[in-house]
Amino acid sequence: MFDGKKIGEIGEGYREWADKLEPKLARRPERKADFINTSGIPIKRVYTPLDVADFDYMRELGLPGEYPFTRGVQPTMYRGRLWTMRQYAGFATAEDTNRRYRFLLEQGQTGLSVAFDLPTQIGYDSDHPLAQGEVGKVGVAIDSLKDMEILFDQIPLDKVSTSMTINAPAAVLLAMYIAVAERQGVSSKQLRGTIQNDVLKEYSARGTYIFPPQPSMRIITDIFSFCSQEVPQWNTISISGYHIREAGSTAVQEVAFTLADGIAYVEAAISAGLDVDEFAPRLSFFFNAHLDFFEEIAKFRAARRLWSKIMQERFKAKDSRSMMMRFHTQTAGCTLTAQQPKNNIVRVAFQALSAVLGGTQSLHTNSMDEAFCLPSEEAVQIALRTQQLIGYESGATETVDPLGGSYYIEELTREILDRAQNYIDKIDELGGAAAAIEKGFIQREIQDSAYRYQREIEKDERVVVGVNRFQVEEESAKDLLRVDPTVRLSQMERLKALRLERDNGRVKAILSELRRAAEGNENLMPLILDAVRAYATLGETCDALRDVFGEYQAVSTIGG
Repeated sequence: MFDGKKIGEIGEGYREWADKLEPKLARRPERKADFINTSGIPIKRVYTPLDVADFDYMRELGLPGEYPFTRGVQPTMYRGRLWTMRQYAGFATAEDTNRRYRFLLEQGQTGLSVAFDLPTQIGYDSDHPLAQGEVGKVGVAIDSLKDMEILFDQIPLDKVSTSMTINAPAAVLLAMYIAVAERQGVSSKQLRGTIQNDVLKEYSARGTYIFPPQPSMRIITDIFSFCSQEVPQWNTISISGYHIREAGSTAVQEVAFTLADGIAYVEAAISAGLDVDEFAPRLSFFFNAHLDFFEEIAKFRAARRLWSKIMQERFKAKDSRSMMMRFHTQTAGCTLTAQQPKNNIVRVAFQALSAVLGGTQSLHTNSMDEAFCLPSEEAVQIALRTQQLIGYESGATETVDPLGGSYYIEELTREILDRAQNYIDKIDELGGAAAAIEKGFIQREIQDSAYRYQREIEKDERVVVGVNRFQVEEESAKDLLRVDPTVRLSQMERLKALRLERDNGRVKAILSELRRAAEGNENLMPLILDAVRAYATLGETCDALRDVFGEYQAVSTIGG
């Protein structure tokens, strides 16, 4: 970047500046003895060309839309089109959520993002005993194709992009979406969207798993193969660092563990006989936008560069699209506070801005009241307007990678990449992501980081405005959106009517065939789609697979 003579001059000037600063610091010390970000990376007082003296522009930075994609996956980024504006939404019944979706689309949202309730996420129907008290609480209850038809009523699936945060039963929900499209006269080849379908992070960070790792990976690769032919515009997996970060990881760990999971999925698909360039262009990622503004921007850039290197060098991908990391971002739910909730509007705004400056393809902004309850329409509108203000008023979208070339950002990007690579090397030594999870390594690393972060807050070493500093007396929150507990009763009535109306003989025969196929090696997606079309329920379909695959039992990490 600079010739030796210039670097020498800068070094000499820096030393003179530092010497002059010493007596001033003696009289007026800095706020802290050490400035360290959430990943434990020391932050220098100032960054200069000395920090990037050996920087290789084309190898480390390059140009937008070209390897190593540090500056973004598209050559013009937001000058061409803005990111997809999604608001993660779902609660109570399909009817309730459908109304919220149509409200959001009317407000200018450009993509849908479905939140499912916990019974749906772990493959239980609403009338299952374990579903009691959870139906419709943290997302919409979807028991069958009939619910999915209501969920997307009057929403043209050939015109919207839909993301679904669903993992263990992702194949079943995707099949339902395809079947709804068929009833609208929309070909599966026209569908655009994403299923999360990332089971590995469920074992390490989130917990909504069903089957053990091996059959789970088989279902995932079946989806890859099926969609490459039948749903070619669909993103078949969203490899999620978001939940890893919500569980308490650092930014470096979020990158490392997410990419380690991605490596495991690519290896599984190749082992299943798929060509890397056949499925890799439809892989996508999902990251968290946390509080440390510059660390987050550098994190996104480091993740993109590291993934492109992995795909080119480790997996010998030839198609440049296989090397692109396309990702969705959500602002950090774990940073929202019940105290002074309007502060959350500001937190979300700069978290969203970090995602935009980091080059996200899709963005969800959390609502200010989510520390209390499901978001109100007013709070959702403010969250969506936050994205629109960034997109249309802030000027942040006028040039590609506006912070590219910043001494601080480039050095921090490099540091995060190197530290993440060290973690990936360690995970490789343990036998890969699945083995590292089974041994409890990833879980322990996340737990240790979460503990350190919480202790810093409790010891007042980390300021949380309104929580451990700048508190005020506040009234209890009022008019909160709560899910009516009778939602479960209405879902149970709908299930009862469904089982009376459908051809139960056909359902039984298809589920029997699905069990037989699960015992062998054939692709399960066509049979899951047949089951859904026959109105087999989510729980019945997952139970057929449970009969063959069993259920995963979590590994204890205590004392490991």
